Amino acid sequence: MTAGTTRRLRRRVTYAVALVGAWAIGFVGLAPAASAEDIRAQQWYLDAMHVDKIWQKTRGEGIKVAIVDSGVNASTPSLQGQVLKGVDAMKTDGTTNDYDGHGTTMAELIAGTGKGGGLQGLAPGVKIIPMRIGLKAEHRGKNAYDEADAIRAAADSDAKIINMSYGGLGRTESLTAAVKYAHSKGKLMFAAVGNNGDKENTRSYPAAFPEVVGVGATSPEGRVAEYSQHGAYVDIAAPGSKIPSWCDATFKRYCNGDGGTSHATAIASATAALIWSYHPDWTANQVLRVMFESAGKGEGWKPGTVSNYVGHGVVRPGAHINRGLGKPGDPDINPLTNENSAGSGAGSSASPAASPAASAPGSSQAPQAEATPAKAVAGSSEEAGGGSSLGLILGGAAAVVVVAGGAFYLARKRRTT
Repeated sequence: MTAGTTRRLRRRVTYAVALVGAWAIGFVGLAPAASAEDIRAQQWYLDAMHVDKIWQKTRGEGIKVAIVDSGVNASTPSLQGQVLKGVDAMKTDGTTNDYDGHGTTMAELIAGTGKGGGLQGLAPGVKIIPMRIGLKAEHRGKNAYDEADAIRAAADSDAKIINMSYGGLGRTESLTAAVKYAHSKGKLMFAAVGNNGDKENTRSYPAAFPEVVGVGATSPEGRVAEYSQHGAYVDIAAPGSKIPSWCDATFKRYCNGDGGTSHATAIASATAALIWSYHPDWTANQVLRVMFESAGKGEGWKPGTVSNYVGHGVVRPGAHINRGLGKPGDPDINPLTNENSAGSGAGSSASPAASPAASAPGSSQAPQAEATPAKAVAGSSEEAGGGSSLGLILGGAAAVVVVAGGAFYLARKRRTT
């Protein structure tokens, strides 16, 4: 089944609506390089989510999250003891050391303890399994199928959640099969929808796969980020703008956080981890359904509709954990497609075999199933899946969310897609 077919099962509209969320803004402006002492203060969304109340009930214990990214530096103060053995899908030096800083930032946003003035994770009880891939062409190792192999390795691991804070312009047969395989193994997958929403707004993979939850980004001011891509593959949104990141692979300092849908994806994964830890017997379908039902919506949000900008709304882990919003429903029905996913698997994709080595080792491009997809990218304002420049207003058919009195107000032109 194609992404277009499954997405048509969900009726999407944009409209004027109040997104009701227990949010408060205490944002502190970011300097060009953020000092260790004020990092926690700049994670504006944590207090807005009332994490102290959430952590009285769960901190994500018992949940493992596989991070498909640039690797993870397990030695940062915030990640010491949080990182398990992973896989070098690049097939370079056999380690999962971070060559960029992006993957470590994502790991800290999910599971960081905040020690040493580091980033505080939303779910600090989580353990991280790094799956290292080449986010840029210059980082490609000896494996042209690193992304697909990393997803398969994550599917075969103890991780319940797979975080993919990046995106590319296309898909390959090996990537499609790997995503289907992970889905057949009951994994909950989150991916960045991309950061060129104010430009080409090109469809991004793996977020656009029907089995993957596509995550958009919001800002401290409560607006849908200008750069956050929009369309039928956006399933949910999370805080993404103005969040600190490691500057580079030297890990000497954090830089001011333009953030992006990469950061939003990590926060969505952490939200899922908290809910799953609180209900360890639930399936991925039930966790995701509760995320959708408890997400920030509002008075004008019509039941059965999904926004092209924020999907089912903005993640609110406390809405369920502290207030009980959202019902798990049928454990076998996928809330993305409304189809039965029990025992799902598709032909050869339900095999743990590695991707075919059709290209010579070190090749920068794998054989494509569709026309010329770009390499997955993340981490800077020039890249489609990771950090990006901060934007506040989307323009003509735009979405603007304004925080006032703890409520989100989402103003959009009415449109059906």
